[in-house]
Amino acid sequence: MLSELVENEPGLNEKACATILYCLSTSCMAEEAYEFLTNMGKRGYFPDAATLNVVMSCLIKGSDLKATCELMDDFVARGGKPAFNVYILLITALCKEGKGNEIDLYVNQMSLNGHLCNVFSYNMLIDCLTKVGMMEKASQVFREMVQRSVTPNLVTFNTLISGFCKNKEVSKSQELLKMLLEHGFRPDVITFSSIIDGLCRVHQMEDALNCFHEMIEWGVSPNNVSYNILIRSFCAIGEIPKAMKLFSRMIASGINPDVFTFNSFILSFCKMIKVDSARTFFNSMLKFGATPDSYTYNAFIKVLCDSNRIDEAKEIMLMMEANNCPPNAHSYSSIIQALESKGCSEEAQKLVKESEKKGIFVTVVPKIEIDSELTES
Repeated sequence: MLSELVENEPGLNEKACATILYCLSTSCMAEEAYEFLTNMGKRGYFPDAATLNVVMSCLIKGSDLKATCELMDDFVARGGKPAFNVYILLITALCKEGKGNEIDLYVNQMSLNGHLCNVFSYNMLIDCLTKVGMMEKASQVFREMVQRSVTPNLVTFNTLISGFCKNKEVSKSQELLKMLLEHGFRPDVITFSSIIDGLCRVHQMEDALNCFHEMIEWGVSPNNVSYNILIRSFCAIGEIPKAMKLFSRMIASGINPDVFTFNSFILSFCKMIKVDSARTFFNSMLKFGATPDSYTYNAFIKVLCDSNRIDEAKEIMLMMEANNCPPNAHSYSSIIQALESKGCSEEAQKLVKESEKKGIFVTVVPKIEIDSELTES
């Protein structure tokens, strides 16, 4: 229909083109917007910056990235200057696909267009790169920032420290901590929590705990994120007593544990097949007003199925629905597999059909087929 309009109205003016593009883009019709812009471009239409920004935001999210870059390059070649947010969106998309050369090109364009003019714009770009783990690029932008006499702030350092810690490059985060202090900043709860997380990720648990105590010595109060990082990490390695000690300290400090705190214990106890201990934490969770999520429920469903307590697992799934937490593929899969293993194929197939009606598709290998394969092999 749109193609017919373009063919029948060869004299569409700029305002009409801009309006059509705006409507297509805000309706997330990326392919149609690209096709329309390409066709009108052949007739000499050149969108203004405002129109292009809306179109590019749509295309980056829902179209071919290579074609989007070509469109961007054409716009720049014809003298256009894309907005800062368009560059950030495009660089984020390129980061996810590991397109290093293209990222360098657009970062240079941002600099030439005057978009990288203060600490706030640099912080946004560095944050964009660290979120997808491109720490070498983020460090490069940081060095350029300093060379251009743009003074980094605490947000700059915290963003880089967090990125390196998530990348398990704790030594680099510690180097940045020294720079942070040299610039006259005091590390805050975000700084310390990031370093604690990094140390936990490389299994330096004692160092992480020392960092936690050092944070308190600096007069920085830990928050629920600080506690959750340590509790999760200690639970993951089976150090439940140490996690419990932190849990008690957390409550004594007036910090309410949240769903992440409780899930750390519940998932850990479920893996250890300690259902009663997991239930105790589940009940405490409700008392503290924390809302269980799919991870909470699915951990119970799996451990109950593994313990051949299928009826209890089905009760948990009903509880999920009653508490506005719809069962997902993992919920159904655990129960269906348990039923098949028990030889209750008919009941299992009923659950398969029920899940499919909800748009949830579970792949199940019937027990009889598994037994047959084992016999043949």
